[in-house]
Amino acid sequence: MADIPVDGNTRVAWVPAISNKAAPTTGELNAGILLQSLITADGLAGFEPETADVDTTSLASTFNTVTIGRDTFSGTMLRLKKQDGTDTAYNTLVRGAAGYIVIRRDILETTSWAAGQKVEVYPVVCGQTKRLNPEANTVARYEVPTKITSAPELRATVA
Repeated sequence: MADIPVDGNTRVAWVPAISNKAAPTTGELNAGILLQSLITADGLAGFEPETADVDTTSLASTFNTVTIGRDTFSGTMLRLKKQDGTDTAYNTLVRGAAGYIVIRRDILETTSWAAGQKVEVYPVVCGQTKRLNPEANTVARYEVPTKITSAPELRATVA
């Protein structure tokens, strides 16, 4: 087995509507805005689940036991490069905008959406855009907090 490089193999889209998050269609995905070329190298943040522990230890126990509790995502946000002229992503990802962040990993980002591909689908609402302070040797950037509004589908299959 060979390792899968990450560079160039992640596709991220803002999709306004998906009828079945377990099986988004290519039509729904193609109606979205591709973001991977606008996201900074470290700008896909917080899309990693954490699972809480539930203590199942009893008074009679001599060993502490746990089972799985709720899953959560914290600090989910996109850090993007500001574009000159018409900046579609900046104008779309405004406070209160509801839609889906769809992430496809391990396939060349230029590969079109296709049936059978595995994707992650996150129902989100955007928070207030935060313009980042200017820094030397960088581009103009901004961050959009993405609040997950219901359970994501982490193993969806494109229909």
